[in-house]
Amino acid sequence: MTKTFTTLLLGTSMLMPAAAIAQGTAGSAPAGSPPSGSVVAPQAGTPVDNDDLRTATPGGAGQTDQVEVSAPGSAGNEDIVVVGRNIPNIVRSTPEVVNVLSTADIARTGEGDIAGALTRVTGLSVVGNGFVYVRGLGDRYSSSLLNGSPLPSPEPLRRVVPLDIFPTNVIASALVQKSYSVNYPAEFGGGVINLTTRAVPKETFFQLGGSLAADTVTTSELGYVYDGGRYDWTGFDSGERKVPGVIRAAGVNGTSLTPQQITGLTNAETTLLQQNNQLPANWSGEMSFGTSADFGSVRVGVIAAAGISNSWRTRDNRQQLTNDPTGILISDFQTVLTDNRAIVNGLLGVGAEWDEHKIRLTNLYIHDTVKQGRLSRGNTANVGILPGGIQPFIVQNTSWFERELMDTQAVGEFKWTDIALDVRGSFAKTQRNSPYERGFTYQYSNQARDYRNSLSGLEGASIAFSELDERQWSGQANLTWNVSSFDRPFSVSVGYAYTDTSRDSSRYTFQYQAPNNATLPVAVAQLRPDYLLSDYTVLTYGISLRNTSTAQGAAAYDASLRVHGGYAQVEGEITDGLRATSGIRYEQAVEWVNPIGTATGTRLDNSYWLPAVTITWNFAPDMQLRGHLSKTLARPQFRELAPQLYQDFESDRLFFGNTFLKDSQLYNAELRYEWYFARDQRFNLAGFFKRIDDPIEAVAFFPAGSSTLQTGFANAPRAKLYGGEVEFQKYIPLDALGDGFFATRRLVAIVNYTYTHSKVEAGNQLIASPLSSGAIADLRPANVLFRDGAPLVGQSDHLVNLQLGIEDKESLSQLTFLFNYASDRLTNRGPVGDGGVRLPDLIERPGIRLDIVGRQGIRIAGKEVEIKAEARNLTGTGYREFQTFENARVDINRYRLGRVFSLGASIQF
Repeated sequence: MTKTFTTLLLGTSMLMPAAAIAQGTAGSAPAGSPPSGSVVAPQAGTPVDNDDLRTATPGGAGQTDQVEVSAPGSAGNEDIVVVGRNIPNIVRSTPEVVNVLSTADIARTGEGDIAGALTRVTGLSVVGNGFVYVRGLGDRYSSSLLNGSPLPSPEPLRRVVPLDIFPTNVIASALVQKSYSVNYPAEFGGGVINLTTRAVPKETFFQLGGSLAADTVTTSELGYVYDGGRYDWTGFDSGERKVPGVIRAAGVNGTSLTPQQITGLTNAETTLLQQNNQLPANWSGEMSFGTSADFGSVRVGVIAAAGISNSWRTRDNRQQLTNDPTGILISDFQTVLTDNRAIVNGLLGVGAEWDEHKIRLTNLYIHDTVKQGRLSRGNTANVGILPGGIQPFIVQNTSWFERELMDTQAVGEFKWTDIALDVRGSFAKTQRNSPYERGFTYQYSNQARDYRNSLSGLEGASIAFSELDERQWSGQANLTWNVSSFDRPFSVSVGYAYTDTSRDSSRYTFQYQAPNNATLPVAVAQLRPDYLLSDYTVLTYGISLRNTSTAQGAAAYDASLRVHGGYAQVEGEITDGLRATSGIRYEQAVEWVNPIGTATGTRLDNSYWLPAVTITWNFAPDMQLRGHLSKTLARPQFRELAPQLYQDFESDRLFFGNTFLKDSQLYNAELRYEWYFARDQRFNLAGFFKRIDDPIEAVAFFPAGSSTLQTGFANAPRAKLYGGEVEFQKYIPLDALGDGFFATRRLVAIVNYTYTHSKVEAGNQLIASPLSSGAIADLRPANVLFRDGAPLVGQSDHLVNLQLGIEDKESLSQLTFLFNYASDRLTNRGPVGDGGVRLPDLIERPGIRLDIVGRQGIRIAGKEVEIKAEARNLTGTGYREFQTFENARVDINRYRLGRVFSLGASIQF
């Protein structure tokens, strides 16, 4: 069967005519084609072997998996075809360094979300709660797009979206572009991640699926939970956590609350922490539906997807702190945290295709909630372990972190003979609500021979309410002219993009206290938390709520980022075998953060010219050499600028912004060799270099008069990063072993390795430290906050991914072994301790992980059923974050991670 495709050049706005591609260059077409994960554009009239296009979604085995990508400048393009096909000339069709995960690629890894699937891409790692690092650069150096349009983040600490909230059932493909092209936004350091949702299906399908999973550390084991509301299992509050009007008024006005005013607060449902000796298993369910119909020459399609998941995780965490250069501890606690995470998602898309034009309307909804119970027991430097080994303090916390993302998009991609146009607009809104964050500290009393909380001194109770709303409007247009009057392929592209992001954020904190700080009677102080704060106790003993919202920083802030961008790009063949893409982007941005109630804020108004050039040399039929140079940006995130305290549930750490941060500028270079030496086989080798002026780094510190470790931010003077990556993939047919089982099966070997080395350059330059507050920056020499030559935060020297498997080419049958390794990386710069001495940096050890994923398709009652079994973290690798001293090691966070076993099934109608 022969198919004709229109040429696609992904990642740029240039579209070569199929006829021009067909002319080729010296050396003719290469003999092989690259494997899954590369982007290719087939030559017009090239035969495609459908036997290698098997996938399980949608439509079951035997359906062609033509990967769909919607990106700036991709107007009028046909589907991107993923490797494993006999397609010549593909090395000439991708002017930038890209990787693409199709639905088949994602399914092979077995990951349930996009963040997990992207860890299999060369040079990518996931840190914390779903944030993707490209080549060791932090998430601030990457941008996330959905169908080519930017997305706001529901995380106050981040500019980019945590990708673990995107389930794989709503995503058609995930593209990672590592070399910059000017049709993308300028905030591009490590790369851009563009997610494309499903659009017009080729045929009608309906799919249902579900899974159950057990975690050896969590499932049927001890954890700490609290009641909350009756709908908590869905991630939606039933009204128990509704914020009373008196709290909002007190937060805005900075006033405290009387005993009578606080009796209306929800008490036991958000206060009473209970022990659960048998935590339930993890489960998930999903469905998807798609259909299409022809109306004359127009094909119209509808696709819908929905899913829900509920998972549990318990961390028995050793948490230690020191501010002493020798590593003497100032606190040592054992903390058990139990997270119950619920995610609900939905997608509704409508699309239309005719001739070479395409329109899509997409609506995406994701609701992600973490309900956390936390119980700690330990000691401090001031109050050590008591006789009999009694720990002097018990600390209890209950929290509810609710995040929501809603996105509506319209995309039009049109192509005429020599002209291509794409326009896209979107409105997105994110929210993060965390009401009733409660904390209690009980201290052991030798007199009472029990723990007590007198609501004074070291014993206390607190409550916090935080809300964040962010809205983002964006629009862009790209126009490409394919110049047909030249003998060689040549195109000119121009484009404009506008983004307007605004945020409102508040965090109101209160401390319970007895009248005039009087000590409660011993019998009352020994009450459990819900009795201690019952209406009877509050009214009887006159307990009030003292407003502490501005004790450190602002209680609320507004923020905005408005960006205008325009670009021009030229792409063409210079001479036989030599192709160039050259462009320049101009961006003007105004970013401001306005802390409410204070005179000090931030306003950054900057303009930049940002060039990019990529030259590709096809020096052999199956080889090419690619060189790249560009300049890009990294602006401070709202949360990094806002002087407001924030607690991250993942790292269990407090963060505070710095109003004196400034933009980072990056200078990028790359040289890449690609060899497609046989069908379904490739070898790629690349080297890269980046210089970053004024990189923003996370810096730990102890606030004045406090023994609580916090994380702030500061601009280092400069950093350099260089490294290399190698990719290898091979499919080995097994039919030589005989008929029967081996006749249609093949081995899959995919390995990639990335080496990255970075160093911060810090001398005596004065920089604004994280302790800066008010209108005047706290200036300190850079080498006080940063160790000269230290690596960048979040950067691992070594990243290794290995996939070994066996799969059937004729039906759905796969068994894949997945190996992942990331070497140590920094999480924070070491704080300045006693005597002004900089302490060692905080180091995270990700370690080694081994996963096994099996997928098997069977037919039951004439229906295609997929059975999937997974075994995750078989190495039992735990988590460790620590500081190393000459004669001591301090565990900042140390806990076990379980082995996770899951079994799932989906049926397709």
